[in-house]
Amino acid sequence: MTRDAMKIRLKYVVEDVDRHGNVRLYFRRNGKKIRLPSPIGSPEFLAAYKTAFAGESKAKSAPKVGQVIPGSVRFLYAEYYKSAMFRELDPRTQKVRRGILDRFCQHKNDGDKPFALLQPKHIRARRDEMMDRPEAANGMVKALRQLYKFAVRYDLHDRNPATEIEYLSPKNADGFHSWTLAEIEKFEETHPVGTMARLALALALYTGQRRSDLVQLGKQHVRDGWLVFTQHKNRNRSPVRQEIPIVQDLQRIIDASPTGDLTFLVTAFNRPFTSNGFGNRFRKWCDEAGLPQCSVHGLRKAAAARLAEMGCTEFEIMAITGHRTSKEVTRYTRAASQKTRAESALKRMTAERK
Repeated sequence: MTRDAMKIRLKYVVEDVDRHGNVRLYFRRNGKKIRLPSPIGSPEFLAAYKTAFAGESKAKSAPKVGQVIPGSVRFLYAEYYKSAMFRELDPRTQKVRRGILDRFCQHKNDGDKPFALLQPKHIRARRDEMMDRPEAANGMVKALRQLYKFAVRYDLHDRNPATEIEYLSPKNADGFHSWTLAEIEKFEETHPVGTMARLALALALYTGQRRSDLVQLGKQHVRDGWLVFTQHKNRNRSPVRQEIPIVQDLQRIIDASPTGDLTFLVTAFNRPFTSNGFGNRFRKWCDEAGLPQCSVHGLRKAAAARLAEMGCTEFEIMAITGHRTSKEVTRYTRAASQKTRAESALKRMTAERK
């Protein structure tokens, strides 16, 4: 085989002449030069050429720091972030989900592994590593379910391995502490009518709404004695429009309290609360009343429980709280419903004996 023929067949081989007139062979690619033994076409030359070609190809394909590998888990969730499924989520939900998926990818470089090879056993093993934090483990499983739901919906994958993973039982199966009547009275004694704290308690107790809704309620939502508004949660994907009557006790407290122009609840600087800011402020109000176990979310649960004790059906309670399914309402009202059913059953037994 002639030297010219070898030049045509072998890519990136060049000849350089040194200052003494000697011809030297090099493998040159991407600005790099690797010396090759002479003569061209010899076994030594071909072996060195093969090694140089393989090494440069591997170096070229190796990902740079921070580079997303096509087909990896990190690639999948980068595509997920661009989708309508993700963009329609509430900004706070987006932030939380990003954090969960980022931590998943950083764990043992799982983000660089092919997403198509992720099996239920891999997710279950990661979940079990987090057994001391069941809420965080369940949050990870939920985030992966949504990630692979996107993959299936957009024809990037044919199955959702995360749906086969069971949630762990939370440390506190009943969730947030539900306020008792005694605790409500203790809070009212500490924060009388006319204070922002008492107004916040009344709004939460008599509307049963989340704190993200409480901070947006204002005079513009009042229509003929009703609060008419769209709940903040899922407002972009599946909005829930609420119409709740303003009971007499709530109206009395609103009339006696200082309120903002756009929202009933305002900060010391007469500005609307953020959801997190309101949660922190309410936490201080509870501590001032000696109620460290209580929270604003617990009032939503207490409102549902009180309605259940009054004999309201789950659908009637859902009309107040805005829940789409009865699953959460059942969890909120389990104890109250048991008490109501027990009382009703014993009344029937007594009546039958008489």
